[in-house]
Order: sequence, then structure tokens, then C-alpha cells
Amino acid sequence: MNRLFCVVLIILLFVFGCASNPGTETKQPSPSPTPAPTMASPNTEVPAKWTATEGIDTPESVYVDSASGFIFSSQIVGMPGERDGNGRIVKLSSDGKVIDANWVKGLNAPKGLRSANGKLWTADIDEVIGIDIASASVGPRIKIQGAQFLNDVAAGTDGTVYVTDMMGNKIYAIKDGKASVFAEGEDLEYPNGLLAENDRLVVGGWGKPEADFTTKVPGHLFTLDLKTKKKTLITPNPTANIDGLESDGKGGYIVTDYVAGKLLHITAGGDVHMLKQFKAGTADIAFVPAENLAIIPHMNENRIAAYNISQ
Repeated sequence: MNRLFCVVLIILLFVFGCASNPGTETKQPSPSPTPAPTMASPNTEVPAKWTATEGIDTPESVYVDSASGFIFSSQIVGMPGERDGNGRIVKLSSDGKVIDANWVKGLNAPKGLRSANGKLWTADIDEVIGIDIASASVGPRIKIQGAQFLNDVAAGTDGTVYVTDMMGNKIYAIKDGKASVFAEGEDLEYPNGLLAENDRLVVGGWGKPEADFTTKVPGHLFTLDLKTKKKTLITPNPTANIDGLESDGKGGYIVTDYVAGKLLHITAGGDVHMLKQFKAGTADIAFVPAENLAIIPHMNENRIAAYNISQ
């Protein structure tokens, strides 16, 4: 078992608990199916369009900032729950060349990334940090009391920043510099991946972890209404240990299963198709619909690679 799994397993033994139900679960009505992207067979080796390894050390998240055109990647550089000051953000060009391996440094274990209003937001254990993209200056830093393992970040159209606390089984909302609990409880399925989409959050459940970080029942992909917090399933059946979560640009989603090392396409109607099989450690991805390009941080292999999933 690699060092990342060991630390996370230790954390898991201390943090599980129950909380209130975020809303009544209903099965989403089946809309017209969204065609899956054209893909190669999962058993066919598809070469990466590009690979980055320079300055890449335990990459957890990759994000394409559409405003600047740059790619950013969070680097844990150590253990995912350790406050060691070694964490940093790498800045890359659109073709995967590392521009600055230390664009922002001095963080602890940064994970999910998302930009809003000129700031790049990242989740770092128990705080959410805003970084000015133009100047790379850090601030604000919003400490979330009681947070246990902040993971993915999403940004609403009104500027609200949302963040999952996978181990705490919560989702927090940050507005005007203040954090509050948006939803909590077992119905969140130990949320990891997160995406703000119009009047709802799309959530990737991991499922309740066992001692070895696997699950007896994996998580669903589901939504939470931003006003009512009502839960609606996208996938009717348990789906994966969902980590990365992005829109496919056609109403469906591109997701990763971290434990199984899978890249998946999920239609708006909840149909699941495997796009590619990798080693375990496929973390928080970026996806560029115009190029059908999935950019994957191979967290356990210290590399980032981009794949055209139509090949």
C-alpha cells in the first residue's frame, strides 16, 4: 500500500460519524440520453497527447482556467493530511509544458481547484484558500472550524464557493468570506467530486470507506438542489469511488474512480461507460470538451497526462 493510502486510512479510523439528512432522496427522471463521446476500447492502449513530470509530486487536482488559458495543478508533495508546508501549485501551458513549478508554494496538502472572479480556489485540509491568478498572491485564507479533510471545490454563479469534506461527510458553502455547512449526513455518501451547475450541485459520492479505503457499496453520482438541498440520483445504481468530476459539455459528465483507476463517462440519464483503464490513483481531472481532452493527475505516479478520448 502506498504512503498516501496509509495516511488516509489512519485518518479514516478517527473521523467517521453521522450527521443530519440533507434532504429526501429521489430518483431523477430519465431525460433523453446524451450520446457518449466516441472512444477507443478500454483495453486498447491510447498514448497520451502530452505528459508532464517536471515538478510534479503527488498531483491531486488539475484545472484549466478558461479566462487565462493556463492549466493549474495542486501538488501535495507528501502526505494528504500533513501540515508540512510543502504543498504547492504548478502552472502549465495549454500544451502541458511546466511554466512555473512553484507558482504558489508554502501550502500544506492542496487538493481541489476551481476559479471564480479572477481567483483560483483550493482546498487545503481545513481551510479554503483564494489565489489571485494575475499576481499569484495568496489570500484570503478561510479556516473552516471542524473540517476534517477538505477535498474538491466548486464555484456558483453568485460567487459562492463550495467544498466537500469527504471524511466529515459534509459540504460547506463560503460566501463573503464566511463558511457555513450547506449539507451533511450519510446521504452525502462521503462526497468527493463536486461541480456547481446552474441551480444545483453535482456530487460524486465515494461511499463509506472500509479499513482498506475500499467500499462495500461505492458512491452514486447525484445532485443537490441549491435552494431545497433535495438529493436526486443521476446514476440509479452505485457507481464508483468518484474523485474527479467534470461536465462533458453535452449534459453528461466525465469522472474518475480513484481506487479502480478508471476514467468514466456518465450520461445525463445515468448510463455509465468506461473510457479508459489506468492504475489506481486517477484523481481530480480537468476536461476540455472542444478537444475531447481529459487531463488526469496520476497521483501515485507523480505525473499528469492528457488523453484524447475520441481516439
